[in-house]
Amino acid sequence: MEQSNERYARHYTLAGFGQAGQEKLLNAKVLVIGAGGLGCPVLQYLAAAGVGTIGIADHDRVALSNLQRQILFTTGDVGSLKAVKAAESLRKLNPEISIETHTDEVTAKNAWELIEGYDIVADCTDNFASRYLISDACFLLRKHLVFGAVFQYEGQVAVFDSGNKEEDRISYRDLFPEPPAPDEVMDCNEAGVLGVLPGMIGTLQANEVIKLITGIGEVLRGRLLTFNMLTYENMVMDLTMRSDTLNLIPENRGHFEKTDYRWLCGLPSSDIEEIGADDFLEAVTQPDILAVDVRERDELPEAGFPHIRIPLSQLKTETSGINHLKGRKIILFCQSGKRSLNAAELLTAAYGNAIKISHLKGGITALQNKKHEKRV
Repeated sequence: MEQSNERYARHYTLAGFGQAGQEKLLNAKVLVIGAGGLGCPVLQYLAAAGVGTIGIADHDRVALSNLQRQILFTTGDVGSLKAVKAAESLRKLNPEISIETHTDEVTAKNAWELIEGYDIVADCTDNFASRYLISDACFLLRKHLVFGAVFQYEGQVAVFDSGNKEEDRISYRDLFPEPPAPDEVMDCNEAGVLGVLPGMIGTLQANEVIKLITGIGEVLRGRLLTFNMLTYENMVMDLTMRSDTLNLIPENRGHFEKTDYRWLCGLPSSDIEEIGADDFLEAVTQPDILAVDVRERDELPEAGFPHIRIPLSQLKTETSGINHLKGRKIILFCQSGKRSLNAAELLTAAYGNAIKISHLKGGITALQNKKHEKRV
């Protein structure tokens, strides 16, 4: 490594860091799973700092609604793969490091081989199924895991260390032993998030990664930091290894690859028909199709096409109240597609083939993105 690389001049002169710290960064391999609101700042700061090899794992595409917080992307990137566009941006920022892209969805079938090739994993995902999957893989592979999460105005950061000391083997399951029901926790599409919050939490994640690599400071190992951006109140909570959660983690690679994490988190894995935005907009104009909004009564934006609204919360207690829909062709929709899929499962269980049910993949958000693509 060059002794006088101007790019890292401020690191060389930093007490307790210097040439040795920069050398450690250069030799490190970090995998960032999720190139969204959290992943963008993590990737940007790790690349700028000179982490030698950075992997980006994300199968999603850039949407217009992402740009409020996902600062690696521009309007012209809408519709492109996030991992590819993020890599292009990072290579412009620092062409001296290696950027690897992984555009397949991270599943139990491929996560082991993917994670095995890196030293540290940053979990920047936004759903419980992915978090349990990543945590279990890192635990079994004894990889450092830097976790981040955001919800509206509050964020969390933790470091789960599955190292050599058994007493230090804290995992995500020690924080949340059992996943919540799918409708108990809304994601950013449904609940919203202030754009700067993922930037703040993602920067803290990047900081923990750099501390792990270089050995500086005190890492949030086995501790959870919560931060409220409205009040600047924060709290650090110690986590302890729970003996009962060890039984929830797969025993080995074979068991891990056979685990259905979507089922574990109560997400439907049936054959409910999913309809894309283009087909949906055409279908709702047909007289024999009924569009049903399963969002709550006061949720926005309003749908700009004929529909009725039956909230998911109502369907959970009153499925018998929609007997008048028998024989109809119904397309369910919500903000992101998650609740409409859940509603489709409920109605299918209650009515079988008496009602033809499908749902809008990606929800209202997908329709908004489609409108933007047509404009540009």
